[in-house]
Amino acid sequence: MKFIKYLGVCACLMFAGQAVCAADDTIYLQVGRVLADPENGKVLEDKTIVVTDGKITSIEDGFVGEGTVIDLKDKFILPGFMDSHVHLYGVAGKSDELDAFKKTDSDYTFDAMLNGQKTLRAGFTTVADLGGPTEAIYALRDAIKAGKVQGPHIIASGGVGVHGGHGDINGFIPDVIAAFRSPLVCTGADKCAQSVRMAIQNGADVIKIASTGGVMSNTATGVGQQMTDAELEAIVTTAHRLGRQVACHAHGTDGINAAVKAGVDSIEHGSYLDGESIKLMKKNGTYLVPTLLAGATVTLAAAESDWMPDAVRAKAKTVGPIMVAAASRAREGGVKFAFGTDSGVSEHGDNGKEFALMVKAGFSPLDTIRSATVWAAKHLGVDAQSGSLVAGKVADLVAVNGNPLEDVTVLEKMAFVMKSGAVVPMED
Repeated sequence: MKFIKYLGVCACLMFAGQAVCAADDTIYLQVGRVLADPENGKVLEDKTIVVTDGKITSIEDGFVGEGTVIDLKDKFILPGFMDSHVHLYGVAGKSDELDAFKKTDSDYTFDAMLNGQKTLRAGFTTVADLGGPTEAIYALRDAIKAGKVQGPHIIASGGVGVHGGHGDINGFIPDVIAAFRSPLVCTGADKCAQSVRMAIQNGADVIKIASTGGVMSNTATGVGQQMTDAELEAIVTTAHRLGRQVACHAHGTDGINAAVKAGVDSIEHGSYLDGESIKLMKKNGTYLVPTLLAGATVTLAAAESDWMPDAVRAKAKTVGPIMVAAASRAREGGVKFAFGTDSGVSEHGDNGKEFALMVKAGFSPLDTIRSATVWAAKHLGVDAQSGSLVAGKVADLVAVNGNPLEDVTVLEKMAFVMKSGAVVPMED
């Protein structure tokens, strides 16, 4: 594929030897098989998806269209995928500590842009970025929305952490911690409520918190509850009053259950969830974002890498291997799921590897796809415009070789990606 067209600029992109012009042209996608609505699971055959002004206008029987026609008759088409938990600004590794001293928000913005493009080429047209240099991610989100740069739709978080917790700076001397600490780090219900208001004022689409310790924090403080019940309640109440959801990093059972009781909208990871956790999550309609790829990545890194600090390595060896079993228990218990990888722990662009890990946890291939489309769209609050391929929704879609309902590993490599009616170049 030769890149000629760039987002909204009136030029063209060559796909399969044919010019595909500006996103405000009418484009006819002639498709062999399409899972238009993963909720009903019905695969349609020999259809034409009509796209105008970046939206789907109709799905017609047979192969029709004049002018800009894209031949995808030998492909399997699905809605664009959604990853509910990424960190676009970087990838965990031995340069992390040095980067904190050398990189500016501008540096992180360009890193995030390149990682976002990898993610988009991997078929993920929408992501929730749940942590990192917020000014960098907000700037990238807005630039993508304005059509200035290429990347997925970004739902950007504002992180509210407690002093010494997973959302704080750890592993440095006190003077460095004070210099690098986010102004949104808090202690006490009133201060944490204030931090939520500040995060939203600064541009947060969602509030990200950590009720428990984290594997990747360079501190030997475990993965149990770190936020108090009062802090959790204040954060959730304030965020909901201001129209924002709360995504909660939580590993330990006590921190999971406390966060769900406080009313968080999602539990990210959920490594030590138990029977009570499952009952509470079902009762409250709380989503689990399992991030199994992160678990697999830290497990391997703990065994083979030379960059993990000792405190991180010890937690990775314990937590990483149990995450698939936790997701399996939650699935059997009827908890709601949304797809999420924690990419940034793993490599960006490898997001599709989560599908196979979910199958390992007992999910059907169709349910893994639902978790990354219709279920994720509901979780992220974008189901009115995304998650399925129906008239009126944004033309975010992907095409793969093979049948993902039989083998989800075909979702690890895209043959074609369209975002907002624009064909995505599949080469750097």
